[in-house]
Amino acid sequence: MLARPLTIVHLFVIIINMKKVRIAVIGLGHLGSIHARIYSKLNNVEIAGLCDTDKKRVGLLASSLKKPWFTDYKELLSVSPDAVSIVTPTYLHHKIGRFFLNHGIHVLIEKPITRTLKEASELVRIAKRKHMIMQVGHVERFNSAIQAIERLRPMPRFIEVHRLGPFTPRVKDVGVVLDLMIHDIDIVLELTKSRIKDIQAIGMGILTKYEDIANARIRFENGSVCDLTASRVTSDSMRKIRIFQQDCYISLDYIKQEAVLSRKIRNKIVTEKINIKKEKPLQKELSSFVNCVIYRHRPIVSGVEAYNALSVAHRIIKKLKK
Repeated sequence: MLARPLTIVHLFVIIINMKKVRIAVIGLGHLGSIHARIYSKLNNVEIAGLCDTDKKRVGLLASSLKKPWFTDYKELLSVSPDAVSIVTPTYLHHKIGRFFLNHGIHVLIEKPITRTLKEASELVRIAKRKHMIMQVGHVERFNSAIQAIERLRPMPRFIEVHRLGPFTPRVKDVGVVLDLMIHDIDIVLELTKSRIKDIQAIGMGILTKYEDIANARIRFENGSVCDLTASRVTSDSMRKIRIFQQDCYISLDYIKQEAVLSRKIRNKIVTEKINIKKEKPLQKELSSFVNCVIYRHRPIVSGVEAYNALSVAHRIIKKLKK
């Protein structure tokens, strides 16, 4: 999904006006409330309005931020937002995203982009046709450790990923593949840059009707192999990725934003810590979205990348059902 190129005239208008981007936040649960508070602290953003079906929740936050609030997302058109953050349950992403894109408003949609590939494809087409920015909230792309690793231009032979944690009742409409594993699917697709040869998967539901723990092995056409394990019923949290290459091994901790590089030197394994400036991934993600809106940049994770990750996630889920 490509936005219309930034012209000299457009840049001149930006420099002259330098007005703040007006952003509305839809869905004020745990994550949506964080979106709103981060936007409220960005110098180039003005919160146009807040929306949630829970009157008490949206009223309290709107009162603390001194912003208008609504219970129907369509009423946000009255405050003329330039962009919206959609932080609702997944089944609402398509309907709300389509509404705002069709009204010429840029959107950031939390992951996964939608429930189905058909819905995701439609949003990608609308964004392209209307020349609108559509970014999807794969926040790990903004993890400082991952960005440091990407600068090393890795060529993985084998990747092992563990994303484990305790159960959170607020996530009820999707299984662990779309809830957690999809983060790592997106990262792995970016690291391997190869078509998939085949997928094997196993998983089971424990506390919900969806899978709560899952493991998938993905083999790529370039010879790379990836093992992904995701669980939301594990007492201790772990978010790690290990990348094995021909000449080195990289171990990365998403939570600590730390990574080490081990390589063979004169028949010895030498390990060094990679220099990483730790920053808040979600704040970087939202700031990046704002800059994409201002300067018409292509998002790091546009609808296209989100669609690709969703496609692989659905292939894994299909394997689980079998």
